[in-house]
Amino acid sequence: MNINFEKNQKASGVMTITVEEMDYQDNVRKQLNDYRKKANIPGFRPGQAPMGMIKRQIGAQVKVDAINRLVGEKLYEYVKENKINMLGEPMPHLGEEPVDLDKEAPYTLKFDIAVAPEIDIKLSKKNKIAYYNISVDDKMIDQQVDAYASRGGSYEKVEAYEDNDMLKGDLRELNADGTTKEGGITVADAVMLPNYMKVDEQKALFQGCKVGDIITFNPKKAYPESDIEVSSLLKVTKEEAANITSDFSYQVTEISRYKKHDINQELFDQIFGKDAVKDEKEFRQKISDQLKEQLDTNAEYRFLADVRDYVEKKLGKVEYDDELMKRIMLANNKDKDQKFVDDNYEGSVKELTWHLAKNQLLEQCEVKIEDADVKAVAKEMTKMQFAQYSMNNIPDEYIDQYAEEMLKKPEQVDQLVNQAADRKLMTALKDVVALDEKTISFEDFQKLA
Repeated sequence: MNINFEKNQKASGVMTITVEEMDYQDNVRKQLNDYRKKANIPGFRPGQAPMGMIKRQIGAQVKVDAINRLVGEKLYEYVKENKINMLGEPMPHLGEEPVDLDKEAPYTLKFDIAVAPEIDIKLSKKNKIAYYNISVDDKMIDQQVDAYASRGGSYEKVEAYEDNDMLKGDLRELNADGTTKEGGITVADAVMLPNYMKVDEQKALFQGCKVGDIITFNPKKAYPESDIEVSSLLKVTKEEAANITSDFSYQVTEISRYKKHDINQELFDQIFGKDAVKDEKEFRQKISDQLKEQLDTNAEYRFLADVRDYVEKKLGKVEYDDELMKRIMLANNKDKDQKFVDDNYEGSVKELTWHLAKNQLLEQCEVKIEDADVKAVAKEMTKMQFAQYSMNNIPDEYIDQYAEEMLKKPEQVDQLVNQAADRKLMTALKDVVALDEKTISFEDFQKLA
């Protein structure tokens, strides 16, 4: 077998592979013998069928499979041994007639290979990049305290309705004269939130109502554009709700008002664990530390984004073999058409360029991604998911358990590895480049985006 690779002016090349009969004949012979031993052919005992018959049955396909497998193995071996930075999969060489494997060897196969463009990016203290220190202010702490108090709150019974209260009562369909309709729709203990009604006129009917009051309203008018809400309230199908125009009476049996949790020890324990915080001052400091940690993460990702922007400008336009890259992109998206490729190509190669540059920076900074780094990211993501529900004191063994489950999903592992690489690169680059440090409020930081 002979393999040759010729790189052209663009970021691509042509690989030529010449296959001789001796390269694959032993493998073909072995496959045919194995098949013969197991074949159940009428008139012959297993293993006794003539080889000529076996060859006529499957010889051509076995030969094709053996050649394709051999070519694939040798192609990738060559790429690895010669350190060719191949992008995507090899594509059949344009303009080349398909090889007729029914003819006698040798066979010459050609492939178009996309190659990563040669880029050279190194950063040093000569490169100055902005780094934002985001300050935590009292307003942010107040908002978080309020959020915790809201999440930790509960409903309490009241006698008179105000905006945002929740009502419970009995619904009855009415006739045109206001009497209860015999055989009409009735719903016991129907829950309502009048403040979410779409029409103010209907909403106003419930203002100031008390337990025991009977209100007449029209569900269809209250929710004029949502049969789903009407069907949910009246416990009927969406199709039935579309035809309901009647007024309904609603006798209030219960009024509940959501009350935020008091800022007290019980709330401190709920959020941060038993006796981790002793008073409101410590509570606010703990929140401040929590917010600062989150803001530092935001600042680091902004820093990496600014590094990327700086690198892309420094590199300028990076040349690819656009025609070949589009062929590869189309082959990788079999459910898409050429328009999809044309519309998304620029964004795709931009991501690819950053990927190549980032790998160079990881190499420059001697960053290695270990299993422990990936697990640390999985644990942090798990903690963030729990924190969304104000669950900040989950035991470590549960965090580990959830992280391990995350690491069992291949589709998530690549994402976790990429995030681990980003985080280690962010840390390393802060010591490599010159930081233009700026203190900024969170409000102004958001405007940067």
